Amino acid sequence: MMATIRILVRVLLLAAVLDSAATQKPEDGPYRGKYIGKFNSYHHQASGDVYAVDEYTFLLTGFNYDGNGVDTFFWSGASNRPGPQGFIVPDEYGKTNILERYFNKDFTLRLPDNKKITEVKWLAVYDLNSQNNFADVYIPEDFEPPVPQKAGSLTAIAGGPMVSSDTIDILDSKTIRITEFSYDGKAAGGQAAVHFWVGVGPSPSSKGSKVPDEMGYLDPIRAYDRETITLELPGDMTIFDIDWFSVYDVEARRDYGSILISDDLNVPPSLVRVTPHTESLPNCRQLHKDYRVSWEVFGPQITIQLAGNVRQDEYMSFGLSGSEQRSQMLGADVAVAFIDGHRGYAVDYNITSLAPCVQVLGQNKGVCRDDVVGGLDSYQLHTFSRENDINTITYRRMLISSDSGDKEFVLDRPMYVIWAMGRLDSNNEPTYHDVYPKRNVQIHFNTSEPVNDCFSFTSHEENLKDVWERQQIFDRSIRAFTATLGPAGGKRGYQGITGHVSNGLAWYINGYLVPELWLRRGLTYSFLVRGGNNPHSPEFYHPLVITDEPHGGFDRLSDARQSEIRVLAGVEFTRRGRPKPIAAGPLCLGRHPEGQDRRLDDNFATFKKFNRTLKWNCDSGDPAVLEITPNTSWPDVVYYNSFTHANMGWKIHIVDSYSHFVVWALVQK
Repeated sequence: MMATIRILVRVLLLAAVLDSAATQKPEDGPYRGKYIGKFNSYHHQASGDVYAVDEYTFLLTGFNYDGNGVDTFFWSGASNRPGPQGFIVPDEYGKTNILERYFNKDFTLRLPDNKKITEVKWLAVYDLNSQNNFADVYIPEDFEPPVPQKAGSLTAIAGGPMVSSDTIDILDSKTIRITEFSYDGKAAGGQAAVHFWVGVGPSPSSKGSKVPDEMGYLDPIRAYDRETITLELPGDMTIFDIDWFSVYDVEARRDYGSILISDDLNVPPSLVRVTPHTESLPNCRQLHKDYRVSWEVFGPQITIQLAGNVRQDEYMSFGLSGSEQRSQMLGADVAVAFIDGHRGYAVDYNITSLAPCVQVLGQNKGVCRDDVVGGLDSYQLHTFSRENDINTITYRRMLISSDSGDKEFVLDRPMYVIWAMGRLDSNNEPTYHDVYPKRNVQIHFNTSEPVNDCFSFTSHEENLKDVWERQQIFDRSIRAFTATLGPAGGKRGYQGITGHVSNGLAWYINGYLVPELWLRRGLTYSFLVRGGNNPHSPEFYHPLVITDEPHGGFDRLSDARQSEIRVLAGVEFTRRGRPKPIAAGPLCLGRHPEGQDRRLDDNFATFKKFNRTLKWNCDSGDPAVLEITPNTSWPDVVYYNSFTHANMGWKIHIVDSYSHFVVWALVQK
């Protein structure tokens, strides 16, 4: 009789699980995957809900257990009910330790040894010592766990530009991967305003939303040539909120290629963290998935709020373009905003050259603070905060500044603006930006109705790409090194190799990006320097120097800081004790070819592939020759760098014998 009752109870429980799984809908709350059921609780207050995240992973929500079991584990198996025949499921940390107390906790459990959820019949909280089942949940027989789903492909529409793709995969509730995607960068009307675009309804229409491109930008998309890209739906939007995905011309209101999204896709939940952010000002413009600007005009003042998902050592910049016809960095008037510890800053900058602020014939030029170039810091900091990795900085300025170097905020028409994000150097000065737009950006600061296209910030664990190979020049026969300039190569290049911030340019020694050199004491070496010899140029005047300090930019340092550095070569001192560079040769510069986007440098798997794309232009004239003979007074490690700009070079190892390199190489392996 009791056995019959037990069987009846289990049948009823299974029916309840099946019914719950069938009726679980994403709109009932945040999408967590496919619902399996609620733990049947027997002992020790073990309870909670269980979802399938993918083929291998359970999600437990609101899980409780009092921790009083003796030898208790998460336990699973293929038998009809929990018992000794099973295996331990590692906890949320991947450990197989005895379970401790849980209180209303959410976490995931991954089955060991690549076992699939469809290969087991139950998940339990089980005590091996007493062979007692504290709680269990059963997997329905025909259960299908969430997996990525295929959603067709893109094909060009007659009369439109060339658009095509291979398979489009819905990887999870927020992520779309397009394989072999091509778009020729053109539009039917000539002026391209083409975006990745999603919305609801039977077919693509102008009532939709932009999807950031694979780098997070909301500008019109670039040309693609058989590239595989991964897109993330903006903010808290999921695949269940849309009916179609399109390559769409917003201005022409034309669909150039699209797919329909099926209802109730059984895909894994996204691991992206969504962080809502409420702006305090009435107008908001999303500039990038990680950056927004809000503003309000009141009387003669404008209040601006910048909010960005940035690291603690990064800045946000925003300001008025240097041109009235397009968005242009050169000549721009910008605020650079950042938080340093417990202080916030919104600093007024003027951009007179696309280079760090340097002295050129007694005048400061480059990206310089207004108060350094004879102007005023016109921005008044209002509030600042850092929460959930988001910096929010609010500042004010008069529409018409008393500083003649500042640009006026006009209210009767849209204005071209510029913006960027990047890392700060050790002096809290902005370095070459990592994130910035390539297209024109316009904002009307005085619309009749408030404008707001902002959405929640999102973040996830980044899969860092491997740094390009660190080159070593170790050859007993080499006595001469050619030093030229080229692009720093993104996070896989100079930044990854050295760990330093970059100003956009770096030394190429014998054709390699900042290699480590191995020189022997007592031997004489020559550096043939082609880093620019025009002292009027803030961007391209780079005499070579060798010091015992890793960053360089000797000329930018204070007298006190210069006195702490040992200059080994490349500088003479005048009678007044002022440093004078002696190794400035004609410029030999590698550049990206026209049309190649610097922001894509990290897509190159190796430096060799990246280097093949560069176009070199070398001025006529003999290089400057810097001869050195390291002696016993030289440190074991010194650095070659630029006299004018910081962070362009790297290490020179000074050895007594080349056998030291062999030992070093073995240690590195």
